[in-house]
Amino acid sequence: MRQFKTESKKLLDLMINSIYTNKEIFLRELISNASDAVDKLNFKSLQDPSVKIDQGDLAIRVSFDKDARTITISDNGIGMTAEELERNLGTIAHSGSEEFKTENAEQQGSDVDIIGQFGVGFYSAFMVASHVKVVSRAYGEDVAHVWESDGLEGYTIEDGERAEHGTDVILTLRENEKLDADGEAETYDRFLTEWGLKSLIQQYSNYVRYPIQMMVSKSRQKPKPEDAGDDYKPEYEDYQELETVNSMTPIWKKRSSDVEQKDYDEFYKSTFHDFDDPARTISFHAEGTLEYDALLFVPGRAPFDLYSKDYEKGLSLYSSNVLIMEKCDDLLPDYYNFVRGVVDSADVSLNISRETLQQNRQLKAIAKRVEKKITADLEDMRDNDREAYEKFFENFGRGLKYGIYSSYGMKADELADLLLFWSAKEQKMITLAEYAKGMPEDQKAIYYAAGDSRERLAKMPVVKGVLDRGYDVLLLTQDVDEFTFQAMREYVAADMPKIYEDDAAREAAEKAVADGAEPEVEDRHLELKNVATGDLDLATEDEKKEAEDATKENEDLFSAMKEALGDKVEKVAVSARLTDAPACITTEGPLSLEMEKVLQKGPEGAPDGMPKSQRVLELNAKHPVFDKLVAAQKAGDADKIKQYSGLLYDQALLVEGILPEDPVAFAAAVCNLM
Repeated sequence: MRQFKTESKKLLDLMINSIYTNKEIFLRELISNASDAVDKLNFKSLQDPSVKIDQGDLAIRVSFDKDARTITISDNGIGMTAEELERNLGTIAHSGSEEFKTENAEQQGSDVDIIGQFGVGFYSAFMVASHVKVVSRAYGEDVAHVWESDGLEGYTIEDGERAEHGTDVILTLRENEKLDADGEAETYDRFLTEWGLKSLIQQYSNYVRYPIQMMVSKSRQKPKPEDAGDDYKPEYEDYQELETVNSMTPIWKKRSSDVEQKDYDEFYKSTFHDFDDPARTISFHAEGTLEYDALLFVPGRAPFDLYSKDYEKGLSLYSSNVLIMEKCDDLLPDYYNFVRGVVDSADVSLNISRETLQQNRQLKAIAKRVEKKITADLEDMRDNDREAYEKFFENFGRGLKYGIYSSYGMKADELADLLLFWSAKEQKMITLAEYAKGMPEDQKAIYYAAGDSRERLAKMPVVKGVLDRGYDVLLLTQDVDEFTFQAMREYVAADMPKIYEDDAAREAAEKAVADGAEPEVEDRHLELKNVATGDLDLATEDEKKEAEDATKENEDLFSAMKEALGDKVEKVAVSARLTDAPACITTEGPLSLEMEKVLQKGPEGAPDGMPKSQRVLELNAKHPVFDKLVAAQKAGDADKIKQYSGLLYDQALLVEGILPEDPVAFAAAVCNLM
């Protein structure tokens, strides 16, 4: 027996038991090797006119014998001499395919497509086999050679027989394992079924460029006997037929102009198990230092588990048409986790098991290009098929918003223009760019209100106050919305009409435009402002003066109301934003009322442990209720001041969609007042 040419048996044990995590990929590796052998012979025939082969006969065949517990992978490729068996199979991690690929790099492409890169794929057979036999006859030789090993100490090479050139790899499968302490056991019998082998071929090797053939069982109706009566019932018989079980030509390798959308739809639904057609199909081919094909799909609806912790994102990664990873999550950012599809590249550096990828520039370059393609396609849908885009955003918009929030605003440049929000003024979904284009010239911020429904938000006094001044308000109704805006802080509106500092500059610009010049534009930085927080600075100088005067005149009243409300509010003040409502609750600092509500709904939402917003009770000094408060203060009626303060505070909370701390006391106070 010949010993493996490595330093110790431990290396072989590492190859067999540690490199691969999924036993079923042994078939993928052996079929890939068979494909390489056929490719080498095909290439040889193209280079040497004396080599005569029929291209239509080149194939790979897979068979099994349940009783003998064997699986055989056969090819009619170039085969191996005894020396090549010694070099390729006797030396662990030596790759004849890699050698061939390097020597013929210029021809790699349409004529030859070598899959193998490392010499360890063959040894994956020992994960499932107790004994491996390789019968190979090199093209042009009369004698075959047989390599055999149990994967433990060494191997033998002897002369043998094979009718024609090519290679047979015969695996004798291990016996099924006994149950372990967890009640689990490896069942190797699953590989000894027609369905089991066929499904593995179609999962991992469906797009290998040569036919992979199997004898498959079928059923057919027997001919009706001539003497059969009227009560004859059809009889059926089982038979076997050699069938090609792989598709060979992947749809992503075809030009998009040669593929109908219905074919893409069918591929998407069958591959990704969806009942609906995709909303968008993105197909592209990249060339240059890195060559790859990509076929991407935006689903027509969100999967039920999209926002669950069990959802797995990622694209199927192929290398030379062979599935390497079913879901390569490195190819998609989290905010595009809904995208499904395929990337196929022969240039990606794989580790020796081909199951996991090395972190390298190639993978990052592909991911970056994929992201740009998705973004560009979504922008195209937004601009040219608004109805479809709004449906898409309804399904997947939350993820885009979360992408900005989770990156602390760093992804705002890429994602902000994909967002849609409800416009209180336009009564439809609009982008931030569309909001900016519709602003009056004097507007310096984007105004929004956050809550649980558009209807309630539209009726809020603070929203009506901003609308009455001619400014639009975006109504945000998802829990992530305000957190997203907090992370963004501002929106840069591109190509806005230039605002001039003085009349002379404006007049000069207008004259230039009249003479044929293009109007000047500029990028404008617009702060994102919640209409229920801070000072919006929308009041006129007269309104500000009136509010200041009312505050000074009624300092004692505000002090009494603050004392009555205690730590419920930071202060009581005159509002310059209200028009017809008697009072409203606003906040100071970064935490708004809506954000406080969202945080309290979370897993850590214990009322005592959550941060509280800094609430301010703002009063409308022009409202009749304010006159009642002033009269009570002048009359020295402390009880009435306390009662009115509590009622105004609680009703302002109700407008915000927040229940009073003591609803029973609130109801009683209303009844007493009546």
